[in-house]
Amino acid sequence: MKPWLALILSALPALSGPIPPEALPDAMQGADVIILGEVHDNPLHHVHQTQAVAALRPRALVFEMLTAEQAARITPALRADPVGLEAALDWTASGWPDFAMYFPIFAAAPEAQVAGAALPRSQVRRAVSDGASAVFGPDAAAYGLDLPLDPADQAAREALQHDAHCGKLPAALLPGMVEAQRLRDAALARAAVAALEATGGPVVVITGTGHARRDQGVPAALSLAAPGARVLSVGQMEADPGPDAPFDLWIVTEPHPRDDPCASLG
Repeated sequence: MKPWLALILSALPALSGPIPPEALPDAMQGADVIILGEVHDNPLHHVHQTQAVAALRPRALVFEMLTAEQAARITPALRADPVGLEAALDWTASGWPDFAMYFPIFAAAPEAQVAGAALPRSQVRRAVSDGASAVFGPDAAAYGLDLPLDPADQAAREALQHDAHCGKLPAALLPGMVEAQRLRDAALARAAVAALEATGGPVVVITGTGHARRDQGVPAALSLAAPGARVLSVGQMEADPGPDAPFDLWIVTEPHPRDDPCASLG
């Protein structure tokens, strides 16, 4: 093990910093829940996730991209059949990027329990209007959804939503979008807690890097719902986030070539 990595591991989660992808297998050792972030359409990020999962062989995988109902369709035979698994999951209709990027993650831990944390669009829409707590159910308080955000945190989260939607959302809609994000974070955390309780861990969560943030994402919800769990957040991004990035560890890659996502919004 590299000396600098040993230093990071001994200090986590208090110490954070960038790491090369080849350091991920060692970095994950000892964690109960590892949140592996991604930019969804960046193939290299999925390569890194696959390598990490293959090295760790977690007992459970939680996917942001799957509902619980989709995850229940996965059989041992499908784990070795990319065409069959894509069809069983109805992946094309889901709107996520090419399944060829995700299949190796499933195959990298063929004996891991697979869970889905995606919620029906109707529930996410209702969170925009009614708030995350009203939609999440009786365990909302356990994940902090019953507590209002302080003004500075609320403003910061609204700014993130403003930027994520290319500055095109009406200001009045931003608080609702924050509630939808809080709902998704809590749903991912709930799935991770259930997987940890069912398998004993380790559990790997495959999700967008925004959900991996320690200050407001899945780790924040886990700190309330499972305070004894050892959680490691790993962000993957396409630009240097600076020294105060809200992750335990992060990997910076070159941007994946893509059209301007804001161009079609006018």
